[in-house]
Amino acid sequence: MATPLNSLLEEVSREHFPHAPATPEEIEEFEQRVGWRLDPDLRAFYLHCNGAELIKRLPDSPYRILPLSKIVRARVAIFGKKNDDDAHGPASIWAICDVQDGNYLLVDVARQDNGRYPVIDGWHEAWPDPKYCDQIATSFSDFLERALRDGQAYWLNE
Repeated sequence: MATPLNSLLEEVSREHFPHAPATPEEIEEFEQRVGWRLDPDLRAFYLHCNGAELIKRLPDSPYRILPLSKIVRARVAIFGKKNDDDAHGPASIWAICDVQDGNYLLVDVARQDNGRYPVIDGWHEAWPDPKYCDQIATSFSDFLERALRDGQAYWLNE
């Protein structure tokens, strides 16, 4: 059975490195900027903390969940602002977590499962080839639970 998101957020606060919470106004500004709404998991996370480093502080953190101000399309995160076009990946996929070395965890805001965005492996060397950019979690809370439980390369333990 999945751990409730509130319990996961409490663990982030106790044992990891959360940023100050986002305000409802910051979330509204973010949603206006990007043109999509946070799903319930992401909204709860950002109201709890506007980004976080998991396991270790930067520069050694294997997971830097980005603050709202740093969330951009995956193609921009991976290739830079000048490559914000469909040749460099779908417009619906956004980088939410920096996993170092140019790799990101991504959400596809064009797809939902039970009202949650799936989390995708944004391996920069293969982006945007879907053969190498698998879905690694059904939702942000699924990702968070497994990252907190299994550490840096949790999706390799499947």
